[in-house]
Amino acid sequence: MAKITFIDSFGEARTVEVEPGSTVMESAIRNAVPEITAECGGGCACATCHVYVDEAWVGLTGKPSDKEEDMLDFAYKVQPNSRLSCQIKVTEELDGLIVVTPERQG
Repeated sequence: MAKITFIDSFGEARTVEVEPGSTVMESAIRNAVPEITAECGGGCACATCHVYVDEAWVGLTGKPSDKEEDMLDFAYKVQPNSRLSCQIKVTEELDGLIVVTPERQG
């Protein structure tokens, strides 16, 4: 199991255990993490699972695909470390990952 910490826009942190092979978005939905709505269910067809990856983890989570970049155009306050959480596959290497949710989605 890997642990991911979600920090909401108010600064409240929630750490959840995640099964490797799932996505960061799936773990957020399973654990009722606020500020992630995931309207498309993980199909990279919206931007409602937008997160900011903590700078220490950007290299390990990889770069967005072209499709993800297109969807990020619809996200709120995109930053260089923005990702759609549905596109980040959890691995043991991501144990300890920290992501921050924006104050609103879309």
